[in-house]
Amino acid sequence: MAVVGSGVIDTMMAGRLSALDLAAVGIGTAIYITVFMTAMGVLMALTPTVAQHFGAGRYAEIGEDVRQSAWLAMLLAAVGILLLRHPEPFLALAQLTPAMEVKVRAYLDAISWGMAPAMAFRIFYGFMSGIGRPRAIMAFNLTGLAAKVPLNALYMYQFEMGATGCAASTATISWLTTILAWSWYARQADCTQFGVLSRLTLPRPAAMLALARLGLPIGLTLLVDVTAFTFMALFIARLGPTMSAAHQITANLTILIFMIPLSIGHAALVLAGHALGAGDPVTARRTGLMGLALGVGVSSLVSLGLWLGAARIAAIYTPDAAVRAAAAGLIAIIAAYHLADAIQTVVVNVLRGYKKTVVPMAVYVVSLWGVGLGGGYLLGLTDLLGPARGAAGFWIAATASLLLAGAVVLAYFLSVSQKAPAPAITTP
Repeated sequence: MAVVGSGVIDTMMAGRLSALDLAAVGIGTAIYITVFMTAMGVLMALTPTVAQHFGAGRYAEIGEDVRQSAWLAMLLAAVGILLLRHPEPFLALAQLTPAMEVKVRAYLDAISWGMAPAMAFRIFYGFMSGIGRPRAIMAFNLTGLAAKVPLNALYMYQFEMGATGCAASTATISWLTTILAWSWYARQADCTQFGVLSRLTLPRPAAMLALARLGLPIGLTLLVDVTAFTFMALFIARLGPTMSAAHQITANLTILIFMIPLSIGHAALVLAGHALGAGDPVTARRTGLMGLALGVGVSSLVSLGLWLGAARIAAIYTPDAAVRAAAAGLIAIIAAYHLADAIQTVVVNVLRGYKKTVVPMAVYVVSLWGVGLGGGYLLGLTDLLGPARGAAGFWIAATASLLLAGAVVLAYFLSVSQKAPAPAITTP
């Protein structure tokens, strides 16, 4: 939530500049998140890999996997920077006005400077999560969040960068948190057993390929997930700045509350990985089911709060009456969306603990792109299924797509966990 909290701050501060600036932040963020989350997804292979090594006591193997992931991260960062600085395919979908396109391009150029450190921090994140020590990750992300408002104010107002200032501050914070995180780790005596910084090793194609085979389906899964969001934002941009700004508020809020089931699912991933590494599939299955119950229970309360407080929440984001009214209607819809999202989020993360990533990817392609984005286009921008519902049509279809995905991946998890064999344990 600390990470996404910076996006909330960007949305609120840009919303007080103009609807154009708010929409530019929304569209620029959608494109950046598409690139970043896909690359990050590939690196998420590190967490279950480390978790199973840790559960089996194979500490010596952890350090080498982290180093090979670092090489993979730098390759992904280079590709990401190239895409952010040449965003023509994304902009072609949005059909932006010239003024909007100038702002979005400036935003993407500024945030591209933070791509490399962001990837390096994800290696720290995956490693520390895998060994069951997430508090340091939280501390550094909170440090970045604390710096967000003053840095935004500096870039947006003092340097008169407007919406681009949000991106510049994000890039600055990426460098800050990454340097702090790895500097802190280098001083931790109890982490020397993993040997992460004990030596520099050259890229090993076989090791990188093994990580990529596990991580690429995760990255593609996130690509499907995020592009469903991104293309939704780009299509809704055709409806004008007011509706685009309202969608940005709703999307920003959705991502913020998504962190709750995501964190529960990630915890279940790590603990299930530890249990599988230790040769205890019964505990791994029970961990997954408990994570699902907790995620759905908490998200039910969040959904109720969204339904009851939609208008008040929209008013927090912007003083613009038209944007506020449009956003309130969308927030009421995401009360149902969030509950469906919680189910599939927890289950998909637990499956990653089992190193099962290909089937969820296929499910996402069909449900999120087919039912969600395709259905959203039909409901929102055409009259084939009745009068065009605008942005609401996209969110209704997205909710249906998550219900479908959740049902299928839950059935898959129950099958996989029921017959999961105990892996062989290697004595370190």
